[in-house]
Amino acid sequence: MTQLRSTSAFEPWRIAEAFWEPQVLVDSAWHRHAPFAFWLVGALRPRRFVELGTHNGFSFFTVCEALQRFEVPDASATAVDTWLGDDQAGYYGPEVHRSVEAIARERYPGIARLERSTFDEAAVGVPAGSIDLLHIDGRHGYDDVAHDFETWSPKLTERAVVVFHDTSERTEGFGVWRFWAEVAERHPSFAFVHGHGLGVLAVGDDVPSEVLEFIDVARAEPDAVEAWFAERGEAVARAHAAAAARAAEDARRAAEIAALTAENATLRARLDAAAEERRHILASTSWRITAPARAAGALARRLRRPGVG
Repeated sequence: MTQLRSTSAFEPWRIAEAFWEPQVLVDSAWHRHAPFAFWLVGALRPRRFVELGTHNGFSFFTVCEALQRFEVPDASATAVDTWLGDDQAGYYGPEVHRSVEAIARERYPGIARLERSTFDEAAVGVPAGSIDLLHIDGRHGYDDVAHDFETWSPKLTERAVVVFHDTSERTEGFGVWRFWAEVAERHPSFAFVHGHGLGVLAVGDDVPSEVLEFIDVARAEPDAVEAWFAERGEAVARAHAAAAARAAEDARRAAEIAALTAENATLRARLDAAAEERRHILASTSWRITAPARAAGALARRLRRPGVG
């Protein structure tokens, strides 16, 4: 593992929360940023978190878990999404929203809230200067992310930090990297490269010193900071892969058991039907009437066998 200089203000061996394993491990491109998210919530202690673009909910649940475990007073977390998908992330059905809603209700009552709307519609009801932590992860075109940032900037507090996902993606249709290059020059900032990229922007004038110190160290020693958090993030990704493999194996076994159970039920039904048919035959009048003839025939067959008689 790459180590930071001993004189660094950032001491990774003291970040116990970076070793937490998220309670909710759903499919996501965000797994590798969970350790940093845990640290950031601990350093920032945001009272209000808003996420623009939630999909399966992993990043949202990670922040909710941190708010809960750090016992941030009066904390709230709002996930804004249409839960319909788009041409970049793909389209999906209502089961995704139902799953996110069920997890949020069960695990983070009193903290998590889901708002099913567009980002612009949701912004109308949010007071100015009320958000301490904003995560922008909606459509990834340059104009899209620029619009989201400009629309929601007035909602930020003086302590606010904004994180942008996919700052490393340069495939067609992705322009977050371009917008990040511009906005990162205006405020204290640092961008992780791993996990598709995560830009960290200290927007407010009163951001906690611990966050600002981290940014200073990260900019001075980007390779070391990147390597350390990437390693921790990889552990989360492996945990998810292992959990997914176990779930797939459990599903395979359950399907196999269900198939065998169904086959057994079919065989049992056939045996029961055959037994019932036999009872009907034995109870029938013709069977009773022909009983003497059948007995005589059986006796004759025995007498015809060699050595009998």
